[in-house]
Order: sequence, then C-alpha cells, then structure tokens
Amino acid sequence: MSGDSTGVIVVAGVIETDGLVLIGQRKKSSRHALKWEFPGGKLEPGETPRAALKRELAEELRIDAVIGREIVRYEYSYSRGKAILLIFYKVLRYDGTPINMVFHQIRWEARDKLGEYDFLDGDIDFIRRFTRGEFHRI
Repeated sequence: MSGDSTGVIVVAGVIETDGLVLIGQRKKSSRHALKWEFPGGKLEPGETPRAALKRELAEELRIDAVIGREIVRYEYSYSRGKAILLIFYKVLRYDGTPINMVFHQIRWEARDKLGEYDFLDGDIDFIRRFTRGEFHRI
C-alpha cells in the first residue's frame, strides 16, 4: 500500500513513561468524535513513516520525539472509506513536555486500563494485543 488511490498510511506513536501510556481523545467536532487514539496521523507526500510520526508528534504534542522500532502494522477498513494501513511505533524518548495542541484531552493511562476506553475501531485490535502483552514490553 503506497498511500495513493489504494489507501492511506497512518502512523501512531506509543509513548510510555513510568508505566503509563499517552493517549488522546478526539475533539467533539472531529470525525470519530470523542474516540480515543494514539498520537500520530497520515503521511504526507514524500514522507517516510518515521518522519511523519516525528512531525505529527511535534504538531500534536509539541515534543521532539526519537522514533524507535515498528511494533506492528496492519490494514483496517472503515465502513465508508478506503483501507488504511496502520503502523504503530515505539517512541524511545522525547524532549519537551507533551502539550495538548489538537485533542479534546490527553491522558496518561496504565496499559492494562486501555481496554476501558472507547478507542477508534482501527485501534481496537492493537489495544487487545498490546494489553495482553503480545508485543512483550516494548
């Protein structure tokens, strides 16, 4: 999948600090209003996935992130849209303090509590696998 007419590539960052994971809730006025997600977004033309995530984290949270290894990737199709390729990355570290620039709210949450949140449908498979420890401690 290249991000052209066949679909969109979306990157997401898993930021863990002191056993807590950073998640964001979409604004009421946005598509998929008030759903929870991991920070990140769509690739722009000519961007690599890691570069896109670094840019998105700077825009959304005002942090300068060091992007680590890819955790997992998979395709997901929403009912009225093209297939998207979701790529999740571990964020190794970052400079700055996360500041909410685009979300309704951001929250640090324990990994085992993530299943209690109303995440985007495309993220649900990742949440199940992540909270079960399928990816080990990343």
